[in-house]
Amino acid sequence: MRRPARIFTLVAALLMSVAFVFPLWRISLIAPQYPEGLGMLIRINNIVGIKENDLNSINGLNHYIGMARIEPDGIPELRFMPAILGTLIVVGLLVAASGKRAALVVWAVMLVGVFTGGLYDFWRWGYEYGHNLADDAIIKIPGMSYQPPLIGPKQLLNFRATSWPDIGGWALVIAAGLVAYALLLSFKHTAAPPRSTVPPS
Repeated sequence: MRRPARIFTLVAALLMSVAFVFPLWRISLIAPQYPEGLGMLIRINNIVGIKENDLNSINGLNHYIGMARIEPDGIPELRFMPAILGTLIVVGLLVAASGKRAALVVWAVMLVGVFTGGLYDFWRWGYEYGHNLADDAIIKIPGMSYQPPLIGPKQLLNFRATSWPDIGGWALVIAAGLVAYALLLSFKHTAAPPRSTVPPS
């Protein structure tokens, strides 16, 4: 890799560390009885309410429709994600230091695998919470499920749910774009024809 590709690789690896400080994802709920809204922030190792009591309020609402409580301590992914992301960052720094295109390709494949797997796991988590409803729920609507959207808005009864990446998630998206650009630069340099050294006649 030439210097620009190595710099983009280094910046991408460092940018991913933002996810240790800021939330990865934000899910918001707005309804007439909650005009100020409720919401959750999904961090790399925890799930918290946007406001202090939001998570408790959401769990209370979930109880009425038969959804399980959202208990961060019972979600194993929250224990594994810091180590996985930390490993990706360290590998990225080593790739930038080595300057080898093959290493960059391997790291890019790792990122695609982890990010794709993470999104699928997030979707599966939402599916299970929204579909596996208790038989003794206080409010039961035949055929109704409450899976939150993976991304974007969705109407759930009288709640408008929205799901978007937060600062940490957008940092990962930008980092992935930088890695793709570093790959493009490294292959573009290899594909460029050598300059002729024969002097013009």
